[in-house]
Amino acid sequence: MVPNLLLINTFSIVMLSITGVLLIAVIVLFFLGKRLDKKQAEQQKFLDENRQNVSMLIIDKKKVRFKDAGFPQVVVDQAPKMSKFMKVPVVKAKVGPQILTLIADEKIFDSIPVKKEVKAIVSGMYIVSVKTAHGKTDPVPQKKKSAFKKMVEKLQDKTGANPIKK
Repeated sequence: MVPNLLLINTFSIVMLSITGVLLIAVIVLFFLGKRLDKKQAEQQKFLDENRQNVSMLIIDKKKVRFKDAGFPQVVVDQAPKMSKFMKVPVVKAKVGPQILTLIADEKIFDSIPVKKEVKAIVSGMYIVSVKTAHGKTDPVPQKKKSAFKKMVEKLQDKTGANPIKK
């Protein structure tokens, strides 16, 4: 009888300690999330204050590591250490007589046309939004689906579990 009681008691102690650790982790993540939301709101406010409408000719666009993007050394030195190794969407554009390297917003990077003149809203060296110069918006080309994604969609259609399309 005693070994069974000891086993149950040990199991409950282990489960309570795991639950306690998970609870502490959730609380820490909650407060970190609140702090990051405040930082993001401040950065968005700064971007909104410094917006400019610019006409530019897009030369090239690609995703490269931040340190390999060709930014001035001052910009690379001011960037956080972690961001130096991340890939960022970079756009080379001719703005007036200068050729500049700019960072595009991840949401609009695919919709930026190459070798066309666009009107963009720029905040510092960050492209916030883009419209073509003559008022037309080019449709974003659809990426080809992999065989696995096609098979999943086919199975979802057969079972009637297809997600809602917008």
